[in-house]
Amino acid sequence: MNEPKNYTATFIVNQTPEEVFAAINHVRGWWSGEIEGDPDKPGAEFTYRVPGVHYSKQKVTEFIPGKKIVWHVSDADLAFVKDKDEWKGTNIVFEIAKKGGKTEVRFTHVGLVPRYECYDACSNAWGALVEGNLRRLITTGKFQPSPW
Repeated sequence: MNEPKNYTATFIVNQTPEEVFAAINHVRGWWSGEIEGDPDKPGAEFTYRVPGVHYSKQKVTEFIPGKKIVWHVSDADLAFVKDKDEWKGTNIVFEIAKKGGKTEVRFTHVGLVPRYECYDACSNAWGALVEGNLRRLITTGKFQPSPW
């Protein structure tokens, strides 16, 4: 039996791959919650926390300007599910590609699959963050606080 697909979101913007890359790396401009560390350097580690709800620690494992960013989740504690470390060992991947005169942004949370308890809540949150906040940051250049 095939493993269900990882959570993925894709959108197209008018900005250049370099502008998209810069916006993704400006994590505080589109993620809500508390961020400690430097998410914009190869090999760097950073944590993300929403007290009482979510904690995760990521390491930047790929950093290819204008093309790709990968964050490896080395630790996680999701307070709202039974298996609190469902994210542990997963990868958060941003792929950037030129499509004609536009730029395609493909987001994939590798390892976030439908059989996980947090899949629905996490994919809804990623949808709001990636297709909402990040997309608006890329297209307007303005910080996007989360709706919650």
